Amino acid sequence: MKIFDILRPDNVSVMEEIASKRDLLQVLTQNAAKTCGVDARTLFDVVLERESLGSTAFGKGTALPHGRIPELDKTIAVFAKVNKGVDFEAGDEKNVDLVFMLLSPENSGADHLQALAEISAVMRNDALCAKLRKATTADEIYKILIK
Repeated sequence: MKIFDILRPDNVSVMEEIASKRDLLQVLTQNAAKTCGVDARTLFDVVLERESLGSTAFGKGTALPHGRIPELDKTIAVFAKVNKGVDFEAGDEKNVDLVFMLLSPENSGADHLQALAEISAVMRNDALCAKLRKATTADEIYKILIK
C-alpha cells in the first residue's frame, strides 16, 4: 500500500493556525467525512478515543492520529500542515505542524498496519518533512507525499 492509494488531493490542507489538538482532530475528521461517507462525529469519536490512550505524536513536529471505523469500507488518509503548530502532547514537548490521520475499516488488519508503516516512514524522514514544511500549498504537499 502506497500513500497515493489512500490519500486524495482534496484530503490535504494547509492551515495557518489552529487553537488545539481537539480542534485539529475535528477539522481533519470533517475533511475525511466529505470523502468517505461516514459521519464526521463518528470519525472524531473514534480518533479521540484512540488519542486518549496516549498521544500519537512522533516528536519532531509530527503526529499520526488514527482509528478503525466499523462503517468505513476502505482505508483513507488525511494530511494537514499547520504553519504555527499545535500542542499535541508530544513526548519531546514540540508543537506538531505535520499531521497525517489514518482511518481504516474495523477489520482491515494487515492493510491498517501496512498503511501505518508507510505513513510512519514518511513522518520519520527528516528530509521529506523539511520539504513538506517548505511547501506552501496543498497541491505542492500532495505531490511531495505521493512520490
